Amino acid sequence: MIVLDTSVLIDGLTGLKRSESAVRGALADGERILLPALVLYEWLRGPRLAQELAAQEALCPAKSAIPFGTEEAIVSADLYRAVRRARNREIDLAIAACALVREARLWTLNHADFQDVPGIRFYGHRSA
Repeated sequence: MIVLDTSVLIDGLTGLKRSESAVRGALADGERILLPALVLYEWLRGPRLAQELAAQEALCPAKSAIPFGTEEAIVSADLYRAVRRARNREIDLAIAACALVREARLWTLNHADFQDVPGIRFYGHRSA
């Protein structure tokens, strides 16, 4: 099971679509990809073209977005207190909590944003 970070969604569905084949490949390999509602929020607040929104719906429908609930809130707050320089990383820590609660791997292109999160496991190739 994989929790998707916003970086992969943006990289796969906008611009050069560098991660598109990797996302489609993971789905073809039977990986279960979860889209946190927080990632959906970050994705939707950016300027998106109609074709990008349609591609997102085809890959990860908004209706299936996983909620940020009580358990995720508790884990996220624990992470906030555990990591250095947590300020301005609240959404990243909340996304990490979504992965930790589900014992899933996190697929991000920004490993540095999550490298100090205790217990986080990554999926995919490392990128800068």
